[in-house]
Amino acid sequence: MQSKKTYTVQEATSKLEHYCAYQERCHKEVRQKLEGMRMIPEAIDVIIVHLLKHNFLNEERFAKTFVSGKFRIKAWGRRRLTFELKKKDIGKVNINQALAEIGSAEYIEVFNDLAEKKANSLTEGNLYKKRKKLIDYLLYRGWESHLVYEKASEIIR
Repeated sequence: MQSKKTYTVQEATSKLEHYCAYQERCHKEVRQKLEGMRMIPEAIDVIIVHLLKHNFLNEERFAKTFVSGKFRIKAWGRRRLTFELKKKDIGKVNINQALAEIGSAEYIEVFNDLAEKKANSLTEGNLYKKRKKLIDYLLYRGWESHLVYEKASEIIR
């Protein structure tokens, strides 16, 4: 039977500083990491307060980084971004601020590029099935349904 290492508050704090400095984290991820290190709730609170005070942890910054990354790299739409941030217990205000960083022109441009690229890659012969595949793909990526249905009708005729 293996025993898990136990950490002092100082060791855990230092470890979490590195964890947060490496990549933006949300409170939930940090709390899970500390629980995984078998820290007691009081120690977890002390460490989280320290990380917040020293700006290792910042939900607004996390939300903005998350949104810009997932939007630019994975081409996720606003609905998917909102859903994923809510799963990470990010507040409504931070979610809205992060989403506001995406300009409408850029948003539509990314959407159009993604839709065109996907439509061109579909080999389905049946137009209805092809349209359905495109719609499912774009909806899964979190794009708003009115945009998706409009675009699918426009591209696939």
